[in-house]
Formats: sequence, C-alpha cells, structure tokens
Amino acid sequence: MLCEVARHGSFSGAAAVLGYTQPAVSRQIATLEAEVGLPVVRRVPHGAVLTDAGRLLVERGEAVMALLGDTEAELRALTGLEGGTLRLASFASAAASIVPPAIATFRARHPGVQLGIVMADPVDSLPRLRAGELDMALSHDSAPGGAELAGIEYVHLFDDPMYVAMPVGHDLAQRRKLQLGDLAAEPWMLATPQTCPDSRLFLRACHTAGFEPRIAFQSDDYPAILGFVAARVGVALIPDMVARGVRNDVVVRQIDPPSTTRPIMVALPTGYRSPAAMAMLDVLREISAAWVAGRPIAPERTTRVEAAVRQV
Repeated sequence: MLCEVARHGSFSGAAAVLGYTQPAVSRQIATLEAEVGLPVVRRVPHGAVLTDAGRLLVERGEAVMALLGDTEAELRALTGLEGGTLRLASFASAAASIVPPAIATFRARHPGVQLGIVMADPVDSLPRLRAGELDMALSHDSAPGGAELAGIEYVHLFDDPMYVAMPVGHDLAQRRKLQLGDLAAEPWMLATPQTCPDSRLFLRACHTAGFEPRIAFQSDDYPAILGFVAARVGVALIPDMVARGVRNDVVVRQIDPPSTTRPIMVALPTGYRSPAAMAMLDVLREISAAWVAGRPIAPERTTRVEAAVRQV
C-alpha cells in the first residue's frame, strides 16, 4: 500500500488502484508507522508525500516485490514444466535402448527443464535416489545388494525376457528354441553377481533346471560378453534390450519355457515427486509400450536434445 501511495501521491489514488476504501488504506499506513516507529507519510493539502523513512521503505519494498514476482513466476514455470531440473539414472542396457528416445521426447515436450542423466547400476543409483541426489532411476533390481531400500517405490514398466547368445555355427544354433538344460555343459559368460541382478536371475534359472553352470568369464559389460561369445569362449544369457542390437557373429535363441525375465522399473522416492519426474514417467511408459510391442520408436522432433551424461 505504501508503494501505491508513493506512486499515486495520495491515499485515495492508492485506494482506487487496490480496490480498498481510503480509510482502509489510511489505517494500514498507520499500522505500518506503528511497526516502524517512524512516520512514513506526511499528509499535505493535495495528497501525501513520503518521509525519509517512507522513501527507504518504498525503495526496499519495490525490490522485495520484484523478487516476489520473479519467485512466483519461477514457481509457475516449475508447475508448468517451463523450468526446473530432472536428474535421472539409468543402467547401461536401458541407456542403449529406451532411454535415448525417452530423452528426445521429453526434451521436445519440455525444453525448459534441465535434464541430467547419470549412468549407474541399481546398486549405486538406488542409494543415491534415497539420499536425494537423484529424482528417479531406471532399475532392474528392487533389492540391490540383496536388501530392499526403504523410502523408494517402484513403477513397473515391462518385463524384459532373457535369451541365449551363442556364436554363429554353434551346434545348437539351428534350433529356434532351447531349454536351458540343453546348455548345461557349456561354459558361460556371466555378469558379476555382486553388482548385476541379471546374474542372480540366471543362476536361479540354472538351479531350477537342475545344473550348476560352469562360468568361463564374468563382466558387467554386455558388449564385452558378446565379444567373448563371438570368439567361442562360451555362451551367455542376455536381455532383450541387448539382443535387439546383437552383432552379426552372434545368434540369439529363445529359452523354452521363457521363464527368465527381468523387471524393468522406475524407482521414485516415496512422497513428493516433482512435475518433471511425473512427466518423464509418462514418457517412459509411452516408450516402453512401443518397445514391448516392437514398434519403431520415433521420438518427437526437437531442435535441441541436450543431456549431461557422466560416467560413474
């Protein structure tokens, strides 16, 4: 009110602009003077002029109101996805399949949101999500290290089937479907059980099939595993996310029955989720549905697709 009195030079002018009566403005100015302990306005025959204290308050008040206006605009931008940040973690095979079109689609829809992508397996990303360092994480493991983490909820996207990868020319390569027990005598390429849940799925499947696999090589890098498969060091169980881009010197066959699948999930903190996180969840659901259906994933067009990707 004091700023409007200064702007219009009178209580009546401020009252007309603010939608109050002139006595109401006068009472508010009197309350302000009582709080300040100094007069802020001097009444004159044709209106009101500011005292030194009044000029100081108006100068500071206009700056404060400008800051409040900017803050309100920024809050509206966050709600409307015109600003803000989103920190998403992804494990490697998701980053090579569904994440790139999801990023492109999200950036096309919400170019004002600053998007950061971290490459990390669930054993690393989920504790960081729980600590507040991330907003969401793609995961294929709800219990990294064998223990479920409190404060995290999971949204299931789809189940990713696992296939057998073997070198071209392998004796069993002519069969379209195989039982896991058919490969009991083979040396296996396997991910590291301590960090990759895929290996735990594989070991449980082997035990169900009645054999203990002979492990020839362990790595959490699927391209490296496929390189060893191509070199005839052994065979491997690989997820569909990897199998769709398999190299030419490796063949992929289904397991019958197809009992080994891994769940692909979005991990979110319990409680508050930002508008940007919920918008990305919608995008990931759309991309995942297209992936499962085998449809070409065509992200929405955008002139700039930027994501800060750093290895951890």
